[in-house]
Amino acid sequence: MELVNRTRVQEFILLGFELGQQKRFLLLVFFSILYVLTLAENFTIITLVVLDTHLSRLPMYILLSNFSWLEICYVSTTVVRMLFDLASLRGIISFHACFLQFYIFFSLGTTECFFLSAMALDRYLAICHPLRYPQIMSPNSCCILSITCWLVGFLLYIIPVIFISYMNFCGPNVIDHFLCDPGPILSLACPPRENAPIILQTALNVVVCVGNMSFVVLSYGAVILTLMKTSHRGNRMKSFSTISFHLVVVALFYGPVAGAYVIPVGEGEMKFIKVITLFYTAGTPFLNPMIYCLRNDQVKEALGRMWKRKTIFLRWRVTR
Repeated sequence: MELVNRTRVQEFILLGFELGQQKRFLLLVFFSILYVLTLAENFTIITLVVLDTHLSRLPMYILLSNFSWLEICYVSTTVVRMLFDLASLRGIISFHACFLQFYIFFSLGTTECFFLSAMALDRYLAICHPLRYPQIMSPNSCCILSITCWLVGFLLYIIPVIFISYMNFCGPNVIDHFLCDPGPILSLACPPRENAPIILQTALNVVVCVGNMSFVVLSYGAVILTLMKTSHRGNRMKSFSTISFHLVVVALFYGPVAGAYVIPVGEGEMKFIKVITLFYTAGTPFLNPMIYCLRNDQVKEALGRMWKRKTIFLRWRVTR
């Protein structure tokens, strides 16, 4: 795909955060630590699910391990580039690399929407249809559901990104953001701008966000109504505690996404857009593992079993 002949711009400059050198260094240190902790948390969940024979058979944890891998990819796509720009003080990114980041960033975000819906479906079936749950959400069915989320998430934005990449960009080539976000990119297109790619991309954003968010709300609404009818108070409180953490994760994702891509924002509010984008690209991947697993007894038991096996193995090595 020969993009260079269709555009005068061959690279972009990511403006990022216009701060002094000392503040940039503090941001670099803070987000470097946050990135390492995020990787450690999510890799721990993946390792637990893969190695623990009990968790690896449960649909919720199959979905959760996929979700953790998604968060690793998500934060690596955005934060690593931001750290590089904070360290280099340049922010130059090639045309092709910029649109590649745009595509991966949006595809991962779309995949996360579908995984949140899949986890809401899992809780709905487990609580509202417990007798049919083992047959419907078998490990094989759960794996197929996970693969479908990945495939649909990465197929939806191929055409919009290709269309936008074929638009003419005459300059200036400065993107007022720390990543290749469609809003600032489209503002650099030569007039008159083509409306078809913009309409298609906006329509996809609205359909994906509103559709999945509606499904999540309806699923958890049905779950809450079912729990209200449950006579056993202990089971009801435990289930309410579980879905409350799920709803916090949903709110942490859809709240900033709606503010950035669905709700219209004025041109003079790019600082606000940067902050909320930074929150859901760097903050939520760090918070989600703790929210899902902080009060999860099954995860704590799996950690205990893994630690016990490790202790036994080390003692065996010492006695040899």
